[in-house]
Amino acid sequence: MFKKGLSESSKRIRPGLVSHILLQAGDTSSNNLAIAWVTVEPCAGQQPHRHVPEQAYVVVGGHGRIKVGSDIVDVKAGDLVYVPSNAEHAVEAVGTERLIYVSIAVPALDIEAMYDTGQLKR
Repeated sequence: MFKKGLSESSKRIRPGLVSHILLQAGDTSSNNLAIAWVTVEPCAGQQPHRHVPEQAYVVVGGHGRIKVGSDIVDVKAGDLVYVPSNAEHAVEAVGTERLIYVSIAVPALDIEAMYDTGQLKR
């Protein structure tokens, strides 16, 4: 069994965005999943990026806008957005409340590296 809570997860902080890394490549022997809990302040967002693993965003709070390729959709709590492999995608919070979502990627990717040395480095 593997368990990790928000308080013990490593996190990556960008202006207006905090990504709590709950599970990533190397955490388990299978490397099948990467999961992050992300909070985005109003009018902030995650910059456009792409990667090989498929991904899904499950919105658990607030309102946002997610871009996948040339498609843009408004999202709210309870919505899921699927991101195909290698599709450019980005997320932003809209409205006055914080957007909260869970990001799931298959197979696992190294989320810390994406932020520290990859496309999410600022």
